[in-house]
Amino acid sequence: MEEVKEAEDVDIKKKTQANIIVKKEIQDTITPANNKKVSEEEFFSVLKMVSPGTNFRTALDGTVKAGKGALIAVQNERLNSIIDGGFRVNCRFTPQRLVELTKMDGAIVLSRDMKKINHANVLLTPDTKIKTSETGTRHKAADRTAKQIGGLVIAISERRHEINLFYKNVKYNIKNTDEILRKANEYIQLLEKQRELFDANVEKLTRSELKNYFNLNQAVNVIQKGRLIQKIAQDLKRYIVELGHEGTLLKTRLKELLSGVEKETFLVVKDYTKLNLKKSRILLESLSYDEILDSMNILRTLAYEKSSQASQIKGWRLLSKTSLNEADIANIIMQTGSLGKTIHSNIREYSVIIGEEKAKIFKEEIERLKLNF
Repeated sequence: MEEVKEAEDVDIKKKTQANIIVKKEIQDTITPANNKKVSEEEFFSVLKMVSPGTNFRTALDGTVKAGKGALIAVQNERLNSIIDGGFRVNCRFTPQRLVELTKMDGAIVLSRDMKKINHANVLLTPDTKIKTSETGTRHKAADRTAKQIGGLVIAISERRHEINLFYKNVKYNIKNTDEILRKANEYIQLLEKQRELFDANVEKLTRSELKNYFNLNQAVNVIQKGRLIQKIAQDLKRYIVELGHEGTLLKTRLKELLSGVEKETFLVVKDYTKLNLKKSRILLESLSYDEILDSMNILRTLAYEKSSQASQIKGWRLLSKTSLNEADIANIIMQTGSLGKTIHSNIREYSVIIGEEKAKIFKEEIERLKLNF
């Protein structure tokens, strides 16, 4: 009897452990895979998958033109646990095949590399406890599935003829190519205007600095325009990525407009900030469009309370226009203490710091800068 009782106890213990494992597996399944913020680089790589010119985008556009709705999920290791019903297709992906399969109500599952159609007409059963702000059944399922599996799901609205991308905790509305091109061109025009203003402000600042005039207002203007250009460019990059091959010319133009802006802005900050350089950059990058337009916010990132406060110009930006390397520039700034003393020193004084040969070339370059401005 004791042996039977021991055997029953062992059996109960095993069943209890098995139940705990099952519960743990269920809990792991219904927990959202990734609540972290999606990085810009990661999101851009996802946008490239649906950009014009890809087979997948052709299929999505074809579904919209056919007046159909669709729910399309890309396979990953967590998706199988929430798939119910449907049938296995296991065929090569083509836009025509996918459009035909959208005639059925269920979801379509593509392989991880999006080269095969794995399943069709399946029911996605994500955990209903996962929060979503979507209203339609298809979009709720897409949002919850993307959050739960930490992957890519596409929902196409039959009524509104819209394509919505869900990736982890991000939703993005995929716009018509013509609309994206129009918006991208508007951004390019805005960037061109801002680049003209940036260059004009840089020239004015250079003139002031060569006269050893501490013009904080002008430095703020350069930083302001530089940061605006960088922020506008970040927004434009998303459109260019979404355009795929259609955005090649815009990408080239953007590269031209951005040339030297980040470096020039960074060096102005380095010359004028009274804070740690890294801290000033972090503060600047955290400013919104509206905050950048307020000059007082720029002054605060440089640790100035008002624009009339005077200080010494370090000279990193102007000296970087010469052939000297960073280490030599650092030595000159440390020895002379200010840009004014640097540009008015003689060759002998330079020779002590950087050597006679470099000093001669450096003196000629400084004189040439003075003549050009």
